[in-house]
Amino acid sequence: MGITLVTGGSGFIGGHLVAALAARGERVRILDRQDPPDPLPPGVEFRRGSILDEAAVARALDGVERVYHLAAVALLWDRDPAVFDRVNRQGTRVLLDAAARAPGLRRFIHCSTEAVMIGHPPPRRLPPRLNEDADPGLEALAGPYCRSKYRAEQDALAAAARGLPVVVVNPTAPIGPGDRLPTPPNAMLRLFRGGGPRLILDCVLNLVDVRDVAQGMILAAERGRIGERYILGGTDIALGDLARRIDRLCGREPVRRRPVPPALALAAARVEEWLSDHVTRRPPTASVTGVRLALGGGGFDSGKAMRELGYTVRPLEASLREALE
Repeated sequence: MGITLVTGGSGFIGGHLVAALAARGERVRILDRQDPPDPLPPGVEFRRGSILDEAAVARALDGVERVYHLAAVALLWDRDPAVFDRVNRQGTRVLLDAAARAPGLRRFIHCSTEAVMIGHPPPRRLPPRLNEDADPGLEALAGPYCRSKYRAEQDALAAAARGLPVVVVNPTAPIGPGDRLPTPPNAMLRLFRGGGPRLILDCVLNLVDVRDVAQGMILAAERGRIGERYILGGTDIALGDLARRIDRLCGREPVRRRPVPPALALAAARVEEWLSDHVTRRPPTASVTGVRLALGGGGFDSGKAMRELGYTVRPLEASLREALE
């Protein structure tokens, strides 16, 4: 069996994917700038390096049969907005170019995001659940993170059209244990675990267990069609319902919360982000990109992944409980 390379294998999804691959007996190599997962599964090789380093990428691809490309800046705000395009788009190009020259490569799984399917402002006739046909176009996307991931996904699909065995997966908002940052979805859960704001957006989220995403990526490598993309989603839930469910799991009476008008939410996010950019230099509680995604999103349909890959998801309640713990 050849080697399986996981870029970003030290991250939230990446760590769970590496553990799942190692449990299957695969020879796994991680390429990541961050420290390795703790604990590092037995037999997993860790290489510290950047996907922007062409030489490091070429060395990491030596003897590799499968690539899972997860390395990215997976945040909705950064003090340097240019980092999104530099890492998410240009890094993907470096990896795709090197993979095209790698002998013996059988499959390349590109991890995108559901954010590339959400336009802002949303169309007047927003479907109840978005599927893989959703493509709002570059200019309609919510912010620099989304645009960088859209460009990277387009590059991956173009590489598939040229003959590279690329399959794209689009996870929704992953939650669960083992998030060291935390990433935006788990940061939101942490906020509500502490009581959360009393004014919230009237929006629908799709939350998915990170372990289900990892299994879905493995299924995509085994059964996915080259040049296709697959939504790896979980459960649609209104933000107000989510907050009340977290209250119950934390053993308290549901907190009374009221919906905030969209225009007011966006204005507040702009002010907070300006303060983050110029004063505090700390991430805003609510970024402009995050608010736009919430307002433009809705339900997601994972039916294609379920039909073609055999993808399954676990109940949201169990995932929420473990994430909160």
